[in-house]
Amino acid sequence: MFKRSFRSSDRVDKSARLKKSNTTTRDPQKLSKLQQSLEETLPVKRTLTSPIVTLMVGPDGRLFAAHEEVLCQAPFFERVCRDQYLDAQNKRISLPDEEPEIFSAVLEYLYKGDYYPRLMHNKHRNSWELEDAVRSPDPSDPNTPRGGRGAVEATMYVPSVDQYLLRDTVLYCAADRFGLEELKRLSLRKQGLQSGIDVGTILRSAQYAYDNTPDSDSRLRAHYLALIIRCRKTFKRSGTMQAEMEKGGKLFFDLFVAMCNHLDDVVDMTNSHTPKTI
Repeated sequence: MFKRSFRSSDRVDKSARLKKSNTTTRDPQKLSKLQQSLEETLPVKRTLTSPIVTLMVGPDGRLFAAHEEVLCQAPFFERVCRDQYLDAQNKRISLPDEEPEIFSAVLEYLYKGDYYPRLMHNKHRNSWELEDAVRSPDPSDPNTPRGGRGAVEATMYVPSVDQYLLRDTVLYCAADRFGLEELKRLSLRKQGLQSGIDVGTILRSAQYAYDNTPDSDSRLRAHYLALIIRCRKTFKRSGTMQAEMEKGGKLFFDLFVAMCNHLDDVVDMTNSHTPKTI
């Protein structure tokens, strides 16, 4: 039902996957090849000299590899390496609570400054769009992809919640954990290019955003509140929306406050154009 939302050729960890080993020594030739393959993913050709770090991600310990200096662009990994939580001999970090698929996108961003699908500027339209997006879908063709991502699936399956969620939302939350502010801005911008997402996916993703961001970070939350208000005619007819509102939670209190503020703004604007009488 859902296609994978990234191409195998774009996965950062493809050439960096390591075989599990109980030994503490490393083959210098293998390390050299691994370093070369990682450097080929860089947007600008340069040589990285820092050690290779192995990362075991997810409950099954899926293996990734990255240069220490690349990882340390993220404050989280800088602290890990500085505080010597990293196994000094094996250079290994365990991240059992992270999702391998989304961590792959984070690692791609650390090496390339973006993640698939990349954000691209259309000079002819003077607009921003996503790589591989279908610009003019044919509504009469049931096989034509819909939504802001076009040919690229906007959702991903998140095993920890057993749901399909908007990929950019999950990535935003991961960027928040790792302290990558630029990645948060990028993922939020990409999410703003999406359209045609069903109500259930939006509400599940909004709840995930609330559960995985601090109250002090309102950008992603505000995006969802504005989206629901803007598309209120669709949401008020939705049985899914009704069921979720009956469950309650901070998301819907914030939505109530945002709706009230929106109504106040409309009233104030109307009054400003209406002659006052005594």
